[in-house]
Amino acid sequence: MSIEIKGADEVVVRAPLRASQKDIDAFIKKHSAWIAGHLEKARKQAEKEADIPKLSETELNHLVRVAKRTIPQRVAYYAPLVGTDYKRISIRKQQTRWGSCSKDGNLNFNALLLLAPPEVMDSVIVHELCHRLEMNHSRKFYENVYRVFPDYDRCDKWLKENGKMLIHRLP
Repeated sequence: MSIEIKGADEVVVRAPLRASQKDIDAFIKKHSAWIAGHLEKARKQAEKEADIPKLSETELNHLVRVAKRTIPQRVAYYAPLVGTDYKRISIRKQQTRWGSCSKDGNLNFNALLLLAPPEVMDSVIVHELCHRLEMNHSRKFYENVYRVFPDYDRCDKWLKENGKMLIHRLP
């Protein structure tokens, strides 16, 4: 069985077809504190998001233009440090990804990275460049990331804690 919190007011419980209602109820009761805690966290997140202003289309387009100048400069700086090359760089307005790397060497970055601290943007750039060496998230991949960007964990944590707030700014 599993429990998923969807937003501030929805709990989804998945159970095998053979599970009895009694077993499902017991499972929910056993995890009621976990459910309550995560619902409260989701409610607080929703309240924070309600206070965050959306970017206008003009502001977002300006952000994309600035990103198209800034991010390639940072990629050019870090590529030799990583020890790799790359092909095309694309800047996008994404809701789910901060960056990606294709097997052909094309790099994609979210324009909203410019709203994060500069070192967080750099950590995403290094992460994607390291995929040019390892197209996975193996130990060897992260050894390359930490070799170039020792502060990666702090930046990754910042993005996990604050990234939804940045995404919420999309119109």
